[in-house]
Amino acid sequence: MAGPAMIENRTFDEIEVGDTASVTRTLEPEDIQLFALVSGDVNPAHLDAQYAATDMFRHVIAHGMWGGGLISAVLGTQLPGPGTIYLDQSLRFRRPVAPGDTITASVTVVEKRAEKKILILDCRCANQHGEDVITGQAQVIAPGEKVLRPRAELPDVRLNDHDKYRRLMELAGGSDPVPTAIVHPCSEAAITAALDAAQAGLIAPILIGPDAKIKAAATAASRAIDGFRIVPVAHSHAAAAKAVELVRTGEAQLVMKGSLHTDELMGAVVSSATGLRTERRISHAYVMDVPGRPTPLIITDAAINIAPSLEEKADIIRNAIDLAHVIGMEAPKVAILAAVETVNPAMPSTLDAAALCKMADRGQISGGILDGPLAFDNAVSEAAAREKGIVSEVAGHAEILVVPNLEAGNMLAKQLTFLGGADAAGIVLGARVPIILTSRADSLRTRLASCAVAVLMARAVTPAAPGLPGGKSA
Repeated sequence: MAGPAMIENRTFDEIEVGDTASVTRTLEPEDIQLFALVSGDVNPAHLDAQYAATDMFRHVIAHGMWGGGLISAVLGTQLPGPGTIYLDQSLRFRRPVAPGDTITASVTVVEKRAEKKILILDCRCANQHGEDVITGQAQVIAPGEKVLRPRAELPDVRLNDHDKYRRLMELAGGSDPVPTAIVHPCSEAAITAALDAAQAGLIAPILIGPDAKIKAAATAASRAIDGFRIVPVAHSHAAAAKAVELVRTGEAQLVMKGSLHTDELMGAVVSSATGLRTERRISHAYVMDVPGRPTPLIITDAAINIAPSLEEKADIIRNAIDLAHVIGMEAPKVAILAAVETVNPAMPSTLDAAALCKMADRGQISGGILDGPLAFDNAVSEAAAREKGIVSEVAGHAEILVVPNLEAGNMLAKQLTFLGGADAAGIVLGARVPIILTSRADSLRTRLASCAVAVLMARAVTPAAPGLPGGKSA
């Protein structure tokens, strides 16, 4: 077995004039984000493509000192290496560096001053075309003693730039706000969630609940509600019923949960006489922004169906596929999760998975690519799937995770949120209109993402969302 990688310096006495060393790096967008995070330099020329397009270079460029850092890396790790003391550095920035550029930073010894072991080094950063991007000169004290040590292992860093939610917001923007029934917004969190979404241009809130409580919540949140429609009702149960009524009459195209229990709201939604049911089973989906994943990850069902039957799971999948289409996934990859990837008669979830895949083969479930049973690792990790010898379009690349029951889904979503740094935007599907479920613990970003997903669903006509009165569609 090979030993650890080592780092070794060159002492003053070992170094000759003309000695040189270099490192080469290709600039990735993540490098710019990491440099901004460490330095605090959030100049839009480096981070905002829209702004940068109007700047003198017409595209995003790296921070100048990113290249300066490469020079420091050569001095600190190669020439002279560990034990070097930086005294002075001059830099002249000659050309911009853009993502995709490959930069070679080199230093060359041009003078030795023996009295204090000082070195003068010419410094140069050149791009892949051989063009100088930085030139300068460094003055250092070279080490007098030899150093040979194992090279430090750097931590794995995974950035969550929330770009997936940002894209959802962009997709949902640009049109008129969607009239939304806000059910019992009688807490600071509930009224804030509704007004933040309104301020973002996503929804036009209709505030339903006890008038005095709504106004007290707005006062407590230091938010103005002048100009918003208030529909006064006596209590939360009446607010849920009124919200459903506004949808049925076409006055509202979305429902948003306020400060009432989910069961109370859903009781009004699923009422057989006056509710919002369609031919589909109502289900819940989390649209999750998971660090390191290129697309959102949909987890279903983690909030509505406790122990769904095979037929109910089929509807849960259909709802999730409709959602995936609306947020830009043309043929979403659907992994039906179990504890193992083989069919086991003693494990009902594996039998359901096999049956659901056969239903998809026969056209009973369409619009996505199904595979299962798959264990979680095989669903999301290409390496894990390869290790198990699983060959499919879904394994390792799943975009929708269908869990066997609510407990599994709830735990999975919360593990990704609280241990994996993911954001979870929640929405209820399968009713005549999308229903936005937010939590007091949700960040502003997550609340807005939930509303953005609902707005996109409200503008789309899906099999589970027939047209509403007045020619509107859910």
